[in-house]
Amino acid sequence: MNLFEEFKARGMIAQCTNEEEVAKRFAGEPMTFYIGFDPTADSLHIGHFIQLKIMAHMLRAGHHPIALFGGGTGMIGDPSGKSDMRKMLTEETIAHNIECFKKQMSKLLDPDKVTFVNNADWLMNKNYIEYLREVGPYFTISRMLAAECYKSRLDTGLTFLEFNYMTMQSYDFYRLYQDYGCSLEFGGDDQWSNIIGGVELIRRKTGKEVYGLTFKLLLTSEGKKMGKTEKGALWLDPEKTSPYDFYQYWRNIADADVINCMKLLTFMPLEEIAEYEKLEGSELNRAKEKLAYEVTALIHGTEEADKAQDAAHKIFAAGGMSADMPTTELSESDLTDGKIAVLDLLVISKMAPSKGEARRLIQQGGVLVNDAKVEAIDETVDAAALTGDGIIVRKGKKTYRRFCIR
Repeated sequence: MNLFEEFKARGMIAQCTNEEEVAKRFAGEPMTFYIGFDPTADSLHIGHFIQLKIMAHMLRAGHHPIALFGGGTGMIGDPSGKSDMRKMLTEETIAHNIECFKKQMSKLLDPDKVTFVNNADWLMNKNYIEYLREVGPYFTISRMLAAECYKSRLDTGLTFLEFNYMTMQSYDFYRLYQDYGCSLEFGGDDQWSNIIGGVELIRRKTGKEVYGLTFKLLLTSEGKKMGKTEKGALWLDPEKTSPYDFYQYWRNIADADVINCMKLLTFMPLEEIAEYEKLEGSELNRAKEKLAYEVTALIHGTEEADKAQDAAHKIFAAGGMSADMPTTELSESDLTDGKIAVLDLLVISKMAPSKGEARRLIQQGGVLVNDAKVEAIDETVDAAALTGDGIIVRKGKKTYRRFCIR
């Protein structure tokens, strides 16, 4: 099968402007396509990874990717999928975030084969009246308000600032078409309205046809977004989400989601995935381990994936200690009279967001220290227990953390 057929077989494609024509182009001469990334944080997250994986697939097939950074659009903020206006970022913050994105992308994709572009180059110094005359006539208010990204915000408040966003992303596609011959825009399915805007703008201004294709978002079988942890997003930066925590997220996903995630997030052959699809019950743990290892290896490398898997085996299979498991190192100043409350350990490590939540966890019997249930809210651990390898604190069945004195 060609790449378009593989995307379909993996269940990745959500919507396409002209499926028959796009399928032909996938099978024809190399084409230039782009995916946009608004730098709203200093790290990419797992949702971005699907787009990077698509780029990698396309590179393998000989196509030419453009990674467009939203140095300009990031100053506005995409309202898609948001119930409130995004936090407004400074130019300095956006520039820093773009550099972080570039470094991460360069580890996952060959930077010599990807064209990096910043839409600040044409948006930041654009005269507003000139921009309105160039773009405005091709957009109607009624059609824009019918778009899901705007329609869903009319009751909660859609600002005029955000209302401009669709025209700006559409203009990006027009500029990339003019400057690079880019004929295809990819994005998550929440970008469908913005992508359609670009396709239509180019058709109306030039009479030429370009194409848009969206990929399914990373959702659970119940339709909820995946990639959220107790500490926030599932980041690709190992300083924000450790390789071990990253591995454990995928190792602990619901049975109903594991095969879909294999198809979306790994390069595993579909024939191999089909074999895992036959597993049922406790045997699905093999599929989860495979998924966790494959995704962790793609993002953090095989060495970190090996460490994460080894740590998980020691903790869950043998109840042992591993130097590679998530660890919080304490100093003597964290202790009072040579002791520290379990309550404080939970909060310091962010295993619990607050002391109130930590108390609730202990009262419900959900906290263990070295496999012994913590019975009292004021239970403490002394310095002697924290020396050497330290102790393991477990929250529920799936969250472990080692504590020791450095």
